[in-house]
Amino acid sequence: MTQCPKCRYIRTENDSHALPGVCPSCGIVYAKWSAAQQQSATSVTKTEADEATDPGYEVIEDTTLLQKATGLVFDVPDRVDPVVFWGRGLLFVVFFIWGWWFIFTNGSWQDIGGSFLHNINLAFHEFGHVLFRPFGDFMTILGGSLFQIMMPLIVMVGFIRQGDNFEAAIMLWWTGQNFIDLSPYISDGEYRGLPLISGMGEESHDWGNLLTMMDTVENAHVYGRMSFIVGCVILLLGLVWAGYVLYLQKKNMTPF
Repeated sequence: MTQCPKCRYIRTENDSHALPGVCPSCGIVYAKWSAAQQQSATSVTKTEADEATDPGYEVIEDTTLLQKATGLVFDVPDRVDPVVFWGRGLLFVVFFIWGWWFIFTNGSWQDIGGSFLHNINLAFHEFGHVLFRPFGDFMTILGGSLFQIMMPLIVMVGFIRQGDNFEAAIMLWWTGQNFIDLSPYISDGEYRGLPLISGMGEESHDWGNLLTMMDTVENAHVYGRMSFIVGCVILLLGLVWAGYVLYLQKKNMTPF
């Protein structure tokens, strides 16, 4: 079967309405498109020496790196199993609804703290205190919140390296959710009224101590609100990324 060199669409028996040399999906003529690509590559090769002495050469290199990075985060397999695709589609719907639920909490501790995901985040939060203990008291206290946010980002990078960009996008969603998860805790830094882990008093309030050490505890609510807004933006970016990756995968989905 013939595969389009541009959109990667694979011709099927149902595409008899389109000429053999024309892609039924994007409409390009295979031969002309390939010839244009070869001509473009030849032109770039011929001008490499001129570009090396051109003042704008570094800008061209930066653009190339950006294109490579964009290609990396939007890379999808040439063939996508329908069962896997629709399973991810269902998962996307779940995270889409769940994400908007977190946004509509508007930073409410009762809703955010009552989510089972908060307990998962809390485990990484507590580990962060231990991980950053060698770096002094300030980093030990900050390390809980810091590692809570770092954890999904680390996993996200791992998924990108493996080419699993849908899963990577979900990790970005989780990063945003962690900012939202922290927002009521940060806002409570001035009053220290939220319940902490059993056996810990208000003197163990991370953000009460951090903001006191930075002499800005009266701005706790502002910082908490900032964390909530940043979290909402990152969460929505994760959803957009995941949705676009699914759109690209649908083009490469193999028939049942």
